[in-house]
Amino acid sequence: MEIDPAVEKILMDITNNEEGSVSIIECILNGKTFDSEIAEETEIKLNTVRKILYKFHDAGIASYKRTKDPETNWFIYSWKFDKEKVSDIISKKHQRNTEDIEKSIKYEEENMFFACKTNGHRYKFEKASEFNFVCPDCNDTLEYQDNTSRIIELLKEKADSKSTNKLSTEIKYIE
Repeated sequence: MEIDPAVEKILMDITNNEEGSVSIIECILNGKTFDSEIAEETEIKLNTVRKILYKFHDAGIASYKRTKDPETNWFIYSWKFDKEKVSDIISKKHQRNTEDIEKSIKYEEENMFFACKTNGHRYKFEKASEFNFVCPDCNDTLEYQDNTSRIIELLKEKADSKSTNKLSTEIKYIE
């Protein structure tokens, strides 16, 4: 079973790109629920499997049930992956991204900018006028910068983000 790329990105973010994160979830989705089974199936050290599973648990996308092994009297953990929680994380991430884009659009629309052609630094009108339209770093002239193309770029990014969010809210696992 292959995991959706949006889900894979979330898993990697949660585990700080820990190798084996995706294969561990694939094992759980394929019916291997005990950490020892997962370690054996993925050929990842048991301690590493447990570390990744606990990271997933801390993020709220995995849960476990603890039972006592009647033969050894040791506790064994059966793990479960929460697909809905991952969907929520993806939706919230897209929502934050959309909000950030909207703030950037508002900032760009409400301000006039002046830039230094030498070093590329950009200043709002108020700051540029404080510097008498001279770059404080290199003493080059600050010139008006038309930010219409930046606003258009942000609007396209916002539209792309909305369409991506619609696709990602329905997490699909390709069989």
